[in-house]
Amino acid sequence: MSQLALQSGRQASFWALRAPELDYVFLGATFALLGLGLVVVTSASLHLHPDAPFVFAKRHLLTIGLGLGGAAVAFILPPDWWRRLSAPLFGIALLLLIAVLIPGWGKEVNGARRWLQVTASFSLQSSELMKLAAILFVAAYLARWREEIYRSTRVFLIPLFWVGAACGLILLEPDFGASAVVLATALGLLFLGGAPLRQFFGLFAVVTLGMGAAVVYSPYRWERVTAFLDPWEHVTSSGYQLSQALIAIGRGEWFGVGLGNGIQKQYYLPEAHTDFVLAVIGEEMGLLGIVLVAVLLAVVVQRCFAIGVRAMAQQRWFEGFLAQGVGLWLALQTLVNVGVNVGLLPTKGLTLPLLSFGGNSIIMACAMLALVLRVDRDNRMVIGTAKRGGKAWSRG
Repeated sequence: MSQLALQSGRQASFWALRAPELDYVFLGATFALLGLGLVVVTSASLHLHPDAPFVFAKRHLLTIGLGLGGAAVAFILPPDWWRRLSAPLFGIALLLLIAVLIPGWGKEVNGARRWLQVTASFSLQSSELMKLAAILFVAAYLARWREEIYRSTRVFLIPLFWVGAACGLILLEPDFGASAVVLATALGLLFLGGAPLRQFFGLFAVVTLGMGAAVVYSPYRWERVTAFLDPWEHVTSSGYQLSQALIAIGRGEWFGVGLGNGIQKQYYLPEAHTDFVLAVIGEEMGLLGIVLVAVLLAVVVQRCFAIGVRAMAQQRWFEGFLAQGVGLWLALQTLVNVGVNVGLLPTKGLTLPLLSFGGNSIIMACAMLALVLRVDRDNRMVIGTAKRGGKAWSRG
């Protein structure tokens, strides 16, 4: 009996190592989104290359594999490493934003210079790296200066100066959507970090006016705003994409026309597998499919904030701000993409996280969510140590 008990104990320890205690709701929702994205991207891209209908599906599957590999690395490295690397990583991302604007270095597509050609088949989108770098940078800054952020205007403005410089470079590409998401994420983190309301709302007003001026004094951005206000009046020009997306969602009604049976993606809707993948979901899966996507993304966002709150309760400030920053980014980018697809916001070139075709977007999203999963795992280790009578660590 003793040998049997010992063998059972060893097996239990083995499976404990194989299946660590994690937030499996968070993990399951993330994998469900990746799987759904693979299915929808396949459906939305079959017609693009009749001789090789699965070329985009294979590339997307490879991207998911790379993303999971990057996620494994992000999960293995301790959060303290990321805290120490936050400033150098932000500097590297800033240099890449400068490099992409240099003629001959940056790759130009549809009038925008947003990519660095790394290999013949892979381009690095520096703004995607900046999303991660900005979250790490601001989270590390807040963890260090959390006692001063609400007392000193200078302490409040320093991270915004650097993030603002990065957003200015992204605007030069031009990429208004990405710059808005990065800046809004930084502002949201500062608000969660305890920034004074008077300073916060004053700066928010200044940023809003600046973004508004960037729209008004840019002819193509202003054209998008006017098309957004009445896409049917510009249905053959600047309102074409939005009107076709609305038609796709309208055709889907409650339960969709069936997976693979959508018409808009084949003949009318440009970029159906990237920026407008939600319209494809709406046409082929109906309102039910859109609600499913919204619920899964809401679950991931909610878990990010809950994990961050739990880390802060353990006085692990960097980890808490990191998890909440990722939640902010995911929520903001989702709201922008969904708003564009359903006609609530002007057309912007932002992907739907974890679903749209796009190598850089998928890889960075997987890495960021893996960092949150690592924070959750460390939260549980601290709680387990406390329950066993040990002392949970705390770090300023």
